[in-house]
Amino acid sequence: MRRSGVPFISVLVLSLLGFGVACSSDSDSSGSTTTATSEATTETSSSTPEESAEPVTVLVTNDDGVSAEGIDLLTQALDARDDIELVIVAPLENQSGSGGKTTEGELVASETTTASGLDATAVAGFPADSVIWALQEGGIEPDLVISGVNDGQNIGALADISGTVGAARQAAQLGVPAVATSQGFGDPADFETAVDATMAWLDDNIDAVRSGELGTDTVMSINAPTCPAGEVQGEVDAPLAVDSSVDLTAVDCAGTAEPTDDVTAFVNGWVVFTALPPTGSTTG
Repeated sequence: MRRSGVPFISVLVLSLLGFGVACSSDSDSSGSTTTATSEATTETSSSTPEESAEPVTVLVTNDDGVSAEGIDLLTQALDARDDIELVIVAPLENQSGSGGKTTEGELVASETTTASGLDATAVAGFPADSVIWALQEGGIEPDLVISGVNDGQNIGALADISGTVGAARQAAQLGVPAVATSQGFGDPADFETAVDATMAWLDDNIDAVRSGELGTDTVMSINAPTCPAGEVQGEVDAPLAVDSSVDLTAVDCAGTAEPTDDVTAFVNGWVVFTALPPTGSTTG
């Protein structure tokens, strides 16, 4: 049966009208999407992070001498970071056990390099002299001083006679936050453990260093054991052992003693972080 022509035309007209409405709706929807996308883009652009913060200036020194392995590995790690401006000023020769001693009269400094070839300044004097020369004669304005990595632990009673600690304390006395970092004796010493611990501490504190919030009322001392067997148990904060009869060289990285002070923590296989006063008994 043939369909009537009028109903067909009506259906056609209605279909065309519906198509037009649909196109209009799609066009409006597309416009809304474009506007929303534009707004989102504008919002994203306005919330783009600011440029990277300026690098912090880190002065590195030690007491084993500018050519020592510990300072070489530490400065290589620091030099690889984009957020660090590295300056190296260290004793010309090994000055272990000199505490915070200083030299009277003029300090003599000469240009040199570390074992891996990084530019450095060698000071003929004690570790504390290197810090004094850098800040008072070398025109260096560090945000942080790191002393180390020392070859040998500086825990308990050893802290006060340590040139590594003495240099860090000298920095604090001159108004610059400081860290002393030491790796326990071993054959060979596992310097990378102390380097890693120091880098982790720096990651945790670099914002405070940059903002000037890190104070000088204490000096952070990091001591990492070289495990004769096994691995370090982890990291722990512990106070300085005031009076300890423990053998400071008898390290057992599987030890079970509670890490109540730096000596107990260290000899039982912990990397220990100890806040020290900025002055010691051998600062003369």
